[in-house]
Amino acid sequence: MTDRLGDDYDAVVVGGGAAGLNGALMLARSRRSVAVIDAGAPRNAPAEGVHGLLALEGTPPAELLARGRAEVRGYGGHVVDGEVVSAAREEAGFSVALADGRTVRARRLLVTTGLVDELPPVPGVRDLWGSDVLHCPYCHGWEVRDRAVGVLATGPMSVHQALLFRQLTDDVAFFTHTAEPLGEEDGRKLAARGITVVPGEVAALETEEGRLSGVRLDDGTVVGRRALAVAPRMVARAGFLSELGLRPSPHPSGMGEHIAVDATGATDVPGVWAAGNVADLAAQVGASAAAGALAGARINADLVTEEVERAVAVYEDPFSPASEARVSTAVLGDRRHGQ
Repeated sequence: MTDRLGDDYDAVVVGGGAAGLNGALMLARSRRSVAVIDAGAPRNAPAEGVHGLLALEGTPPAELLARGRAEVRGYGGHVVDGEVVSAAREEAGFSVALADGRTVRARRLLVTTGLVDELPPVPGVRDLWGSDVLHCPYCHGWEVRDRAVGVLATGPMSVHQALLFRQLTDDVAFFTHTAEPLGEEDGRKLAARGITVVPGEVAALETEEGRLSGVRLDDGTVVGRRALAVAPRMVARAGFLSELGLRPSPHPSGMGEHIAVDATGATDVPGVWAAGNVADLAAQVGASAAAGALAGARINADLVTEEVERAVAVYEDPFSPASEARVSTAVLGDRRHGQ
C-alpha cells in the first residue's frame, strides 16, 4: 500500500479487512473522502482460502484483500499502511494518531480492527493454527471431512463445537483437558452422537512431517488425530479507543470481549461505528463485509443529516455561525474531488 495519508477526511476506517474495505467502498462511492489505515495483520492470514463466501469460494485471503483495496482506490479512497495507537475527540470530529507519529483528522470513525485469538497454551497449537488446528467448522470443516478430528475443551462453546464437527466426520474425540466436568445433558449429547470423551489434561500435540498426527495426554497416552478444533478466547483489538471511553465488554456468548454496537454498527460513542469481528466475534468474512457496508452507509447518512442541518440554518439565516461551518465543509469537498 503506497497511498499518502492526507490531513483530514470525512471518515477514517481503522482496519483493512473485509469489513473495513467494504465500509470504505460504500463511503467512497458516496463521494466521501475516506482513508483506510491498516496495520497489516489479518486474522485469517494463515488460512489457504476464504470459505462460505458466494462467488469467491476458496479465494486466498491476500488476494481478496488486494482486490478490495483496488476497488476502494478506484473510487478515490486511500488505503494506507499504519498502526493506529490512539483516537481523541475534537470539535469537528476526531484526531487519530499513528505509531509512526503521523496524525489525521476525521469527522467520523469506522473501527474494523478485528480480534486477537488467545489460544490455549498447549505446545504445538500455535504452530499448527490455521492448518491442522482449527476453530470454525464452516470456515474449515469441509477440508477435514472424514478425518479423525479432536475437539479440545477450552470454553462454553466446546461441546457445541464438537457436535458441529460430528456433522463432518464420524470420528470425533472430545478432550476434556482442563475444562469443567461435563454436565449430564452434555454427556448424553456426546454419547448419543458417538463422540468419544477423552479425560485428562492435554500435554502437547504430536506431528509427523509438519502435520498433526496425535494428541498427547499428560500420562503419555497419544490419541491419533489429523485435525484439532479449539475454541480460542477472542478479544477485540480496541485498545486505541480507550481515550474515547470505548472499551471491550464481555460477549454474551462467553467467547471473549467485543465492542458493543447497535444493529447499524453504531457504538455508544457518537460518531464512532464498529463492524466485523471487533463487534461480532463469530462473523465470517461475508458477514463482516456486509456489516462494514451497512456501517459505511449509515456513516454517510449521518454526515448527510449533519450537512443538511447546516445548510438549512444558513439558508434561513445567512449570517448565522453555521455559515462558517458550511464554508469549511465546501472547502473539504473541493479538496476531496481535486477542484
